[in-house]
Amino acid sequence: MSREIKFSLVYRDMWQSSGKYVPRVDQLTKVAPHIVDMGCFSRVETNGGGFEQINLLFGENPNKAVRAWTKPFNDAGIQTHMLERSLNGIRMSPCSEELRKMMFRLKKKQGTDIARSFCGLNDPRNLKRSIRFAKEGGMIAQASLSITFSPVHTVEYYVDLANHLIDVGADEICIKDMAGIGRPESLGKIVKGIKAKNPQTIIQYHAHSGPGFAPASILEVARAGVEYIDVGMEPLSWGTGHVDLITAHEMLKDAGFIVPDINMNAYMEVRRLTQEFIDDFLGLYINPKNRFMNSLLIGPGLPGGMMGSLMADLENNLSSINKWLSKRDQPTLTQDELLIKLFDEVKFIWPKLGYPPLVTPYSQYVKNTALMNVMQLIKGKERWTLIDDNTWDMLLGKSGKLPGEVADEIKALAYAQERQFFDGDPQEFHDKQLGDELEKASDEMLKNKWEFGEDNEELFEFAMHPAQYRAYKSGEAKAAFVDDVTKRKSKTEDQPVVVSNNVVEERPQHLNITVDGQSFDVKIGYGQKEVGDHQQELVPAKVEVTKEIGQSVQAPLEGKFFLTKTSSEQPKKIGDEVKEGDIIGYIESMKVYNAIAANKSGVIQEICHHDGEDVEEDENLMILQ
Repeated sequence: MSREIKFSLVYRDMWQSSGKYVPRVDQLTKVAPHIVDMGCFSRVETNGGGFEQINLLFGENPNKAVRAWTKPFNDAGIQTHMLERSLNGIRMSPCSEELRKMMFRLKKKQGTDIARSFCGLNDPRNLKRSIRFAKEGGMIAQASLSITFSPVHTVEYYVDLANHLIDVGADEICIKDMAGIGRPESLGKIVKGIKAKNPQTIIQYHAHSGPGFAPASILEVARAGVEYIDVGMEPLSWGTGHVDLITAHEMLKDAGFIVPDINMNAYMEVRRLTQEFIDDFLGLYINPKNRFMNSLLIGPGLPGGMMGSLMADLENNLSSINKWLSKRDQPTLTQDELLIKLFDEVKFIWPKLGYPPLVTPYSQYVKNTALMNVMQLIKGKERWTLIDDNTWDMLLGKSGKLPGEVADEIKALAYAQERQFFDGDPQEFHDKQLGDELEKASDEMLKNKWEFGEDNEELFEFAMHPAQYRAYKSGEAKAAFVDDVTKRKSKTEDQPVVVSNNVVEERPQHLNITVDGQSFDVKIGYGQKEVGDHQQELVPAKVEVTKEIGQSVQAPLEGKFFLTKTSSEQPKKIGDEVKEGDIIGYIESMKVYNAIAANKSGVIQEICHHDGEDVEEDENLMILQ
């Protein structure tokens, strides 16, 4: 008798693989009944990953969003699943153990049935805790194998890992082929190897379509024994996303598998609404190139789930690089040229970084390091001069054991910076560093008279995403989001400066200029100059040095500035004394917090930016006297 294959719609990941955001809760609850009516989905991915944090960036409540979004599927008997990052929970940096435990209990109460847990390093110690915490919280514990392709990531490696995770309590296994670079034949062997020892364990296959292997891989893993296949649907399938439902359905049906019928009227309504959300505002954050498949992704192995944000980051970095180049009368780069430089650098540094599987957050760390290297090399500087603390934690073993060896040059750099390698338990290490995150968050919430919410869900969210939660509570997040959408929708109203080498630049009204270590605040006025038929150029009409200021601590990269990254930190304030090398704040860029150190000793005279405010490279963050 033919075997049944069931489908899961990864509606959350569909969006985050394509762009920066996911739909708002009002949009999600609008589309949910029609997803149910399609009648072909046994499971739907609803939250986790970046879902909760994105709601905060909207200035909206993620807890209300999760409850409202999961309810229609709960009522229909469709299982919901979330994605969580083991040691990091649903953020990009490690969590305390108690915060991780609370997450599973809470998400079950909010309507999420299955916890899909992955460790970007495939460290069983990190996954073992997630398995236990999920089961204690009443959830199905689905442990993931983060698939990549390297000399150390063999079929035997993955089969042994899966069998070990099942032995320690995993209810299910997810083959998480996040970059879609798993080779079909090898993936089939992995599934057969798992089933040989654990024939009753459910296996779910998740792949991105980017490099083109995914349809063949789906057929191979189905024949090898997989029970569930993750799919996307138009208008957000393929490209950096997932294989389309209809394609997977027809391919498996032709191969003799039993697959559920699709209500095409409901399908067309989900398709229409998804396009409506894109047209509303979400399309403003989707790079059109993410809609294409690209075999160039096979080389660097970067995951589809990251490509949406990568192209947005690349756009910002390209602007920054080209400003730097144009000021020095050097040829500027196209986005494609920068992308190829990045891909080449990822291939070059990945073995040196110990072959971490390229999945969030470690794909971000590798990509960020590569991009910083590219930027520094363009500027005539050396590699490895901008490595954020989270990446160092990965390299030093504080996030888990790397699959491969760190290169000697990285080890030498660590020793030169007096950094110590670590081979103990990552959770125990970070618990000592973080302390009781829930207690610290609770104290601040009581001080601010904030409600703890149903099942203490607001306490959880603040402890998990402190900087974003503060911006949400203050209203700054909503204002910044609305402002950004407005600017993107009215780009034509914001005319750029026309400069001689055709580089587009913004028009600053103030510049902070440093001469021999001394900073000056310069005010610039602009006037019009005819440069051709019916064309004008904005030129400086008046330049005024308004005041001399103290030593400045400048931003080494673009991003959002925060004084703290956890609820346990005390932010720097005016009048505080800092020493050279002290951390004065953080720049959130490309999904990690980059610690910014004072380059001089002194007393803080001025803090130039509010929490969550955008900063540009070389812009002043603080002034010291």
